[in-house]
Amino acid sequence: MRVYACVRALLWRAVSPALLLASAVSFAATPDRQQAQAQVLDHAELLCDNCFFGPSYYYYCFAAGDKILIGYQRTQVLNWRDESKNYLTRVHRAWTIWTPPGESLPISYDDKHIWVARPDGKQVKLTLDYSRDVFRSNNRCQQAVRVKDH
Repeated sequence: MRVYACVRALLWRAVSPALLLASAVSFAATPDRQQAQAQVLDHAELLCDNCFFGPSYYYYCFAAGDKILIGYQRTQVLNWRDESKNYLTRVHRAWTIWTPPGESLPISYDDKHIWVARPDGKQVKLTLDYSRDVFRSNNRCQQAVRVKDH
C-alpha cells in the first residue's frame, strides 16, 4: 500500500505544475480588443421562418470612428407556427436577439468579432462578416461590403 501512496504522490507532484500552467494559459487575457464608441447605421434580418432548430441571422452595421464594422448574430430558432417568435429563448437566454439600445453605444472589436452589451450587462459576440450585401437603406454599409468583397 505504501508503494501506491508514493506513486500517487509522485504523479501528483509531476502533474500539478502542468495543470497550473495549463490553467494560467487558458485564463490568460484575451487578445487586445479595440474599444470604440459606435453608431448603429443599419441592421438587417435573414429570418428562418417555419423553422425547427434552424438558424436566423441578424446583421448590424456600425460606424466606429473612420471604420465601418459589419457583424452578425446567429441564433437558433424554433418557430414552426409563428415566425415572429423564438420558443427557444425560454430555454436558452443566449439565443435572445440583441437589439441596439440607441444610436450610439460602446463596442469592442478585433479582427474576427464585435462585442456589444445587452441591457442586463452581458456581452454579445457578433461575428465580423463583409460577404453579404443585406443592407438596403445605408450607402456606407453597402459600400463597405463592396470594398471588402473585391
